[in-house]
Amino acid sequence: MTDRTHPSEQRPPTPGRPSRRAVVTGLGAAGCLALPAWPDRAWAAAGTTATASGGPVLDTHPDTEPSGTHVRSVGGTNVVFQYGAVLPDFDGWRTHEPTREYLSLAKRWRFRFDPRNRGLDQGWESPHLDDSAWGLIDVPAAWDLLDTPGFATETATFGTGTAFTDGYAWYRTTVDVPGSWRARHVRLAFLAAGYSAEVWLDGTHLGKHEGANSPFALPAAKALRPGTRQTIAVRVFRRASHADYTDATPQPVTDDYEIPYKPVDYWPYAGLTRSAWIEAVPKVAIAKLLTAGAKGRLEARAVVENHGTTAFNGYLTLDPGHGSGEGPIAVPARIAAGSVGVVSVSVPVPGAPRWSPGSPHTLTARATLTASRPHGPRVDTLSTVYGMRDVSVAGAQLRLNDKPVFLKGVNWHEETAVHGRAMTRAEYDAELGHIPALGANFIRNCVYNRHPYVYDWADEHGVMVMDDIDTMWLNTAQEKLQTSSYGLARAQALTMAWNQHNHPSVILWGLHNESEIDGDGAPVYRAWLADLKAAVHAVDLTTRPVTWASNTSNDPAFDIADVIGFNEYFGYFYGKDTDLGPALDAVHAKYPAKPILITENGTWSQAGHHGPSTTEGTEEWQAARFADHWTQVAERSDFVAGYTYWVLKDYKERAGYNQDYNGLSLMGMLTFAEERPKLVYEAFRKAANPRGR
Repeated sequence: MTDRTHPSEQRPPTPGRPSRRAVVTGLGAAGCLALPAWPDRAWAAAGTTATASGGPVLDTHPDTEPSGTHVRSVGGTNVVFQYGAVLPDFDGWRTHEPTREYLSLAKRWRFRFDPRNRGLDQGWESPHLDDSAWGLIDVPAAWDLLDTPGFATETATFGTGTAFTDGYAWYRTTVDVPGSWRARHVRLAFLAAGYSAEVWLDGTHLGKHEGANSPFALPAAKALRPGTRQTIAVRVFRRASHADYTDATPQPVTDDYEIPYKPVDYWPYAGLTRSAWIEAVPKVAIAKLLTAGAKGRLEARAVVENHGTTAFNGYLTLDPGHGSGEGPIAVPARIAAGSVGVVSVSVPVPGAPRWSPGSPHTLTARATLTASRPHGPRVDTLSTVYGMRDVSVAGAQLRLNDKPVFLKGVNWHEETAVHGRAMTRAEYDAELGHIPALGANFIRNCVYNRHPYVYDWADEHGVMVMDDIDTMWLNTAQEKLQTSSYGLARAQALTMAWNQHNHPSVILWGLHNESEIDGDGAPVYRAWLADLKAAVHAVDLTTRPVTWASNTSNDPAFDIADVIGFNEYFGYFYGKDTDLGPALDAVHAKYPAKPILITENGTWSQAGHHGPSTTEGTEEWQAARFADHWTQVAERSDFVAGYTYWVLKDYKERAGYNQDYNGLSLMGMLTFAEERPKLVYEAFRKAANPRGR
């Protein structure tokens, strides 16, 4: 995505005076918040434990999730912090700001498996280690695909190859750090590491991250030596799904602290699976630019960090972008040394076009820090893409720009047969290109955050998104642990809302998938969901609706949801196809003011297997089951806000079933490797959206 701002379109503000066209708030030193302290040795590695039988290795955990993720109010704006700093913008994977310097880590690294965790004792993080005999791996890549013949085929033997190599593995590389970085704030950014990762720079431990699908950035100041060659070491961990994958009755491996805590039915790809880079920003820099555009007004919050030793007294200029109908606006910015401040700007943009599926107009806002005066020396810049749109719930309807919408959608997993979760841009384009081809207007990012490119793509193509976090199949004990002490679920909710905040395509926040209520655990479940909802709403300036994919239409917390979401498999796992309509009517009768979203429904078929629509497993049967459910939903579009098919494409899983198909779930509209359409693909394409779009 490119910056569309054209210099000839800009109208400079009056020097030294804020524009009268904007409501502005510039925080002085009194309104700043000191940067949080961070331990000299952040969450030092403490070793691992193994099962009593000497089985699979489990990672150890601190008392709370290791990134220290939390939210603090800075002058009335809630700001997310990790590792003692603001959780920064992650557009550096594609956009290089002119005031910043970048070193890509997308290259070939030294690599070695360490399944029994001997590396720490042997100093594998040390810059003096001779790693010349190690193997090689690309970053990004999934180590599952290093050596697993037949990974994508239905007939290969399940349980062999690097796809089943668990425990620890180490990555090592060197970088030449520019001498000019002595005057910079430097951070190492990773878009994903599955499942968890610890990072060292020249043997100094920078921190640990947990969660396979969320980006993180580690400040490097305590270990950085500008003008030298330095060694980066990363130790990645993946828990085994089962003690023995080839056992007739495989025993699951669990860890109450991890999310998910047990095997789930998607593939837990391991390694540095997305882009990574080093970013050097000025000591005074814009860490994050939050935008909210609706009803002819742009609300912007520039979160500014001062890692220097002197106060910053200057200006922040906000350009709402070419096509907004407004020019740049300058406001004072005063940030105390070692502090975080927020500069707020509210700009009327009545001429800016709205974002919608039919007209996906996006704009590019740019914030620029200057010293002393609006046209003084440029200190830092940060741009972001946003859209003018409003999402609301009213009268049992989900509304976009005050008009009811019906979500014709699909679930999808982020993987290909060739690269696993380390997909290329061309693979994303091919995969996501099926969404408009199917006449769909909605995707659910089931059950984890996606690569940033996915949200950019959805913005540009007018596809609405429900974003999810990794909270799948938790039970009451894990829900209580996450809420009362560990806080990883809350951290994932906060970072989801913070990272995807500006994307107009993201219209729903998803809080969990099919988590359980054990016995009398409803109060725990409700408290957990209330905590997650409060987390996303704490940082979302637009207060998007919240939902989740319940495993029941009788969820005891539906009153907390803004949109009622549940997965239904009537006629497949239970009941009859015709039970769906009465179930929807019952939910609506109980919650008449809330729209309902079918977050999953589908069946399976083996590609090429044809026969009567009453014979399970045929392509005809899969297509007929979809048609039955779609009809019942479409007839109730006055209170059902949408239907999300499970799933776009056959997918890989290690949950302990489908081994006869090499771990392939055959519930997709497309086959896994060839991406060949089944009959249900055409049936879905022909299904008319009851609201005509």
